[in-house]
Amino acid sequence: MSAPQIQVFGTKKSKDTRAAERFFKERGIKIIFVDLTQRPIAKGELTRFVQKFGLNALLDLEGKAYERSNLAYLRTTEEGIIAKVIETPELLRLPLVRGGKVLSMGEDMDGWKAMLEGS
Repeated sequence: MSAPQIQVFGTKKSKDTRAAERFFKERGIKIIFVDLTQRPIAKGELTRFVQKFGLNALLDLEGKAYERSNLAYLRTTEEGIIAKVIETPELLRLPLVRGGKVLSMGEDMDGWKAMLEGS
């Protein structure tokens, strides 16, 4: 059986994104890295993660970007927050990783292992 295609959505600055890249590379798994500073996440792709985890769980509430965005004080719809997240990926708990039907966010060794076991 072939390994699932692993997509890692993150930024080069994110240490957790680098951890995910390292995790898969050490196991000889080729990943598709989507640098969110170069290419925004597709709305449909982000929606998958929102459906699984909920929008609030995806937000990096401790991060500087969240503080600067004033999202905590804005009265906005989920749609509005999603639009903001697409333009400011630092608002997310990165990386977002998809392997087949398995999704994970943040540094999630167990989730990453599950992606490999699913192959």
